Formats: sequence, C-alpha cells, structure tokens
Amino acid sequence: MENRTHISVQGLNVHIRREHVLKDINLSIPDRKITAIIGPSGCGKTTLLRSFNRLIDATEGVRVSGRVLVDDEDILDPRAEVTHIRKKMGLLLQKPFPLPMSIYENVAYGPRIHGIRDRRRLDGIVECFLRKASLWDEVSGRLSQPASALSLGQQQRLCLARGLAVEPAIILGDEPTSALDPQSSQRIEQTFTELKRDYTIVIVTHILRQARRLADHVVFLYLGELVEQGPAWDFFNNPKHPMTREYIKGLIS
Repeated sequence: MENRTHISVQGLNVHIRREHVLKDINLSIPDRKITAIIGPSGCGKTTLLRSFNRLIDATEGVRVSGRVLVDDEDILDPRAEVTHIRKKMGLLLQKPFPLPMSIYENVAYGPRIHGIRDRRRLDGIVECFLRKASLWDEVSGRLSQPASALSLGQQQRLCLARGLAVEPAIILGDEPTSALDPQSSQRIEQTFTELKRDYTIVIVTHILRQARRLADHVVFLYLGELVEQGPAWDFFNNPKHPMTREYIKGLIS
C-alpha cells in the first residue's frame, strides 16, 4: 500500500536578497516515516526545513513562491494562520534551548499556554511526553530541578518532550544530534525510530551514516536544486542520478 503524503512541495522557490536559494523544488514527504534531507553545506537543506513551518518568514529579504501543502492546506497562502501551522510542527535545533525553568515547567509550558491549568492533568501530560522522549526514567525524581542542570543530550530530549506536549503531527529536526556526544546521539535516533509510529519526522543531516541508519525516505539537494528523492533503500543501493552516486561515494561535498 502506498504511503500517504503528509507534506507536498510544489514549485517552491526561495530567494534571499539576491540569492536563489531553492530552485523549483517538487517533492513529497510520506506520513509517519523518517525523511532525511541531505546534501553539502549551503545547498538549502535548512531553508527547505524552515519553509515547512514558515520560520523562513523571519529571514530578512526573503521571497517565497510555490506551494507547501501540509494535510492538503497550502501553508504559504497569505490567508494561512501561522500559529496554527507551527502548532502542527515540533522543532529541534542543532543546540538544545531549554526554557530557564524547571524540567517539569519546560514540558508543561505549552499546555499551559493553550489553557490547561489542572495540576493532575498537567502531571499526566508531563509524564506522558517525557516518556515519549525517553527521558522519564532519568528525571522523574527531580522534576523541580532546573532544566539547565541536565546534560546536553538530556536537554535535547527535554526540548523534544516540550515540543511533543503541544501535540504536533510533524517533528522537524535541523541536525538535531550535531552538538551531542555519540551516546546521546544514539538515544535521540532510537527515540525518533519509536516516535515515527505516531509522527511524521523530517530531519536535516550532513551525516550520511545517520541517514542510512534512520531514514525511510531521502531527499538529496545540491546547490538549491532537488537532485533525487525516494525510499531510502533504493536511494542508497540503486541511485538513479550520477550526482547521487558521486555524493554517496564521497566524491562531491
């Protein structure tokens, strides 16, 4: 059975000042799979990711054209409600940024913003999403401690739990393990593998080994153009484009 498309990109062009960063991008992101966006530095990976939750809007001098359909809604439509769009998306950055408050309050922050005040309900939410982020067993006895006391790897999983607590449908990760040690990176990868049962996950990575380990679907960009996309096994074992073969072999970077 064919996978449902969760994000559909149609004729996406992004200009930042005089630079044409993304050039007529057309691709499909499958539902409840891990999609890895790969390519050399400066090829437009992060710009593409930021287009999915409209964070690209904050870039000075940006011009965007085309369509990005999320659940069949064109999020680039001027009438689209940006807060609603971003609520659908959890975002992990390269370096974790926990809020300057306790572990508990980091996870409860989003639900409180959305009107949940009952302590028992918040307790359940905090436990649920710390478990989903594979962090509950490590922090359950010290929820009142500052989030800053956690290790970097734990902070990244806390940020993941905080993002999940507002119940997004999609998790975006911009090189989410690049600042972490190997053991912490492995924990994040394992967590993503478990979460894809319930979420569509899109990560930017410059590590081919990570894309091979994690991805169900791969998108390869080069100099702002889409070179190739497809199921991960086919992409790595039977690439269609000569440039893809060269990139996989490490001949271009």
